[in-house]
Amino acid sequence: MAFNVINKTIMKSLFSKPATAMYPVIKNEFYPNTRGSIEMAKIENCSFCGICSKRCPATAIEVGKSDKKWEIDRTRCIVCNFCVQVCPKNCLNTQRSYTAPMRDKSSKLFTVYGPVVQEVASGTAAQDNPTQVETVEEDA
Repeated sequence: MAFNVINKTIMKSLFSKPATAMYPVIKNEFYPNTRGSIEMAKIENCSFCGICSKRCPATAIEVGKSDKKWEIDRTRCIVCNFCVQVCPKNCLNTQRSYTAPMRDKSSKLFTVYGPVVQEVASGTAAQDNPTQVETVEEDA
C-alpha cells in the first residue's frame, strides 16, 4: 500500500512543473506595496532638517546640517517608511527592489553629500561640488 503512494507521488512530480521558480532566469514580481529599501532621490531639494532622523524608530538615519551629509545604516533600517512620510521636501522614496546583500560590514553605511555652496569674492554664491554618493567604512 505504501509503495503505491510513493509511486503516485513520484509520477506526479515527474510530469508536473516544478514548485519553485528558476530565480536567476525568471525574476520575481514584487507586490504593489513592497517596501524594499530607502533611497535619497532628490538630494538637491533636501534642506537637511533632520526630521527623518528624528522620526526613525531604529535610529538608522543621521543628518548633518553643517556638512550637508545624509547617512543611513542599512543594517539598522527596518524599512518602516516613516522617514519617507515625514520628509517635507519629498526627497526620500522607497524602492520596490531590495538592497543587495552585503559580503562584509564595510558597505553598511550609505552616505549622500549635498551640494556645497561656497562664497565667491564678489559676494555671490556659486555651486562648486556636485552631489557625491559614497559608502563609508565603519569599524564594528
